[in-house]
Parts: sequence; structure tokens; C-alpha cells
Amino acid sequence: MLRALLVLTTAAVLAACSSGASNEKAAAAEAAAAPQKTVIDPQLKALQKAKDVQKTVDDQAKATDKAIDDQGG
Repeated sequence: MLRALLVLTTAAVLAACSSGASNEKAAAAEAAAAPQKTVIDPQLKALQKAKDVQKTVDDQAKATDKAIDDQGG
């Protein structure tokens, strides 16, 4: 009885280990190939756009301040 239990346990462990490695590699390759879309993607895009706009505004303000300083203001 103990021998049969040992054989079944060993077979189960080997079966679990062998199928998990190929599934993990396939899942990792799929995840690396295409980023998953999430619910917050539109918000992240809007946030990035706002940051870009703020950078543009800051650059224009800096250029305006420099022009004023150059004119002696």
C-alpha cells in the first residue's frame, strides 16, 4: 500500500512539474508580446496628455519670462 502511494505521489509531482513549465513560458511570452488593456487605460492616457500640455505651458511661460528679462523688464 505504501509503495503504491509513493508511486502515485511521485507520478503526480512529476506531472504537475512538467506541465507547469511550458504553461509559464507560454504565459510569459504572451504577456511580453502585448500589454494587457485595463479599465484605467483611458485615464492614464488623459493624465499623460495633461502632463504634456502642462510641460508645453511651462516651456512657453519660461520663454515669455526670458523675453521679458531680455527686454529689461
